[in-house]
Amino acid sequence: MRVLVTRSADDAARTAEKLAARGHEALLAPVTRIVPTGDPMPSGPYDALIVTSAHAAAALASLDRMSPVFAVGERTAEAVRATGFASITVAEGDAVSLARLIRGTLEPGLTLLHVTARHHKEEPAASLRASGFTILQWEAYEAKAVGTLPDSAVEAMRSGQIGAALHYSRRSADLVIRLAGEAGLASRLLGIPHLCLSADVAAPLASAGATTLVAEEPSEEALLGLLDRVP
Repeated sequence: MRVLVTRSADDAARTAEKLAARGHEALLAPVTRIVPTGDPMPSGPYDALIVTSAHAAAALASLDRMSPVFAVGERTAEAVRATGFASITVAEGDAVSLARLIRGTLEPGLTLLHVTARHHKEEPAASLRASGFTILQWEAYEAKAVGTLPDSAVEAMRSGQIGAALHYSRRSADLVIRLAGEAGLASRLLGIPHLCLSADVAAPLASAGATTLVAEEPSEEALLGLLDRVP
């Protein structure tokens, strides 16, 4: 099966390898590219770091490697380890489990530095603030939207050569809907099954009328396992 992958280039390349191992072909059509924002880090001390994406790794180079880190999942933890941090506690791959882990490990009143993206969700910061933590957010990188879909994706959609699409973030799902619409391919895009990492990721696609399947847990293995349910 030919599978549309819209995540950023580095992530998409890893996904393509996993798809090939399952006997599928990836059609890479990144709708974002990761770039640093140049925003300065918030001033003031902090007691621990929160990292919710492997894309934060480049920004961590300027931080104290002795700081404890709470990572959203194992892929993010691997990227953090590669930058030299050793004290890393890993959640189950989503913001809810990350907030729960931090609340169960640290005392309220501490200050946490969340190294995050320009376009980020309210969680886990909102829950942690409600639990008595001070959250400093450093928007250190940005998933910058591309202007158009690549020609290869446009042609494959137009000719009906895509069997399914993978979606890892709500923002990328929103973007691919918009870009396909601008290319006159909205009906083609919405006519294929869309496999989504979470219900939140699936929401814009479902609202647009697409058939969506949601992974049982927020992991790439669970997401790729949905391919077995595509006719």
